[in-house]
Amino acid sequence: MSRRSDKPHILIIGAGVSGLTTAYCLLEKGYNVTVVSEKFAPQNTSVVAGALWEWPPAVCGYHHDQLSLHRSKRWCMDAYLRFFDLAEDPATGAYIRPVNFFFREKITPGSFHYHKMSELENKVKNFRHSKEIIQEENINQKIGLEDSYSHLAPMVNTDIYMSWLLAKVKAMDANIIQEKINGSLLENEVSILNRFRCSLIINCSGLGSRELAGEYMYPLRGALVRVINDGSKAPQIRKAYCVSHDEGSTRQDIVFIVPRGENLLVLGGLAEKDEWNTDIGLNNYAPVKEMYERCVEFMPALADMDIDLKEPVRVGLRPFRAANVRLDWEQGSRIIHNYGHGGAGVTFSWGCSNEIVGMVNDFF
Repeated sequence: MSRRSDKPHILIIGAGVSGLTTAYCLLEKGYNVTVVSEKFAPQNTSVVAGALWEWPPAVCGYHHDQLSLHRSKRWCMDAYLRFFDLAEDPATGAYIRPVNFFFREKITPGSFHYHKMSELENKVKNFRHSKEIIQEENINQKIGLEDSYSHLAPMVNTDIYMSWLLAKVKAMDANIIQEKINGSLLENEVSILNRFRCSLIINCSGLGSRELAGEYMYPLRGALVRVINDGSKAPQIRKAYCVSHDEGSTRQDIVFIVPRGENLLVLGGLAEKDEWNTDIGLNNYAPVKEMYERCVEFMPALADMDIDLKEPVRVGLRPFRAANVRLDWEQGSRIIHNYGHGGAGVTFSWGCSNEIVGMVNDFF
């Protein structure tokens, strides 16, 4: 292993968006970094992400731990600002585009959505709250929408972005190893530190933390239908559209429409707790078909767009835990945990990584 500097050597387990962003930030500060992971893009969950920046909690819901929510609002703003910078370079796959959020009930003072909107409006660019957005957009006026707001938001083409991020980390002289780490990190801490000749271990293994951290975690299965958005069959869509999950509802009722790069559109969203099977699609799983039909009902022009024949559906397992994101030290060890981001890995990535840099600096 080559050493970039005299600074300590850090081992990162996991090469999703959390692991690679953490590696990038530590490398920026001069640390020596090894990334070890069983899977790299395009085989990992990060390439399946909807990758629309959202103020927490995200539209897929399930993020209710108040301490975690408080911290995540700081993390997401780090990413908001960083992606505006990254979007200036087309090679990153990051874009800044308008997003419209729609609601089936009017946003009234004291409500959940009013509280979220009040936190958000002064932190994002081009914020606008108006029911008139419903009439202005090319959406179905008969499905019972009552309110809306919009703003500019980062949207990431995950195929390009994850490749760019890995290439940057390699170019900064990180050591990349494809391997699965097994067993308890705490029980195997000394042997791992010695084997990789590192001073600290940072666990960014997502659902792999079930084994590595010995904690109950579960997937929130998601799926995205991919449609061709090149303007040949219908006008190109350059904005994102979301209808949030109704609080307290047990139905799959999310609408999630996000432009992916220059000529694709991804349609969601599915949020199925503790479902591990990823072999689902439009033709063999009714909820995916219903999800697609829900998006078409919301925006009828989607019916004219061709589904991507090469890859009609992507399925991924969002890594969840009861207390949401874990970003802390394993007590009495040299292990930092960074997992449980659910559907907000891209949104939280830069903020969590910046916090880890602070923790590492403090340690040394």
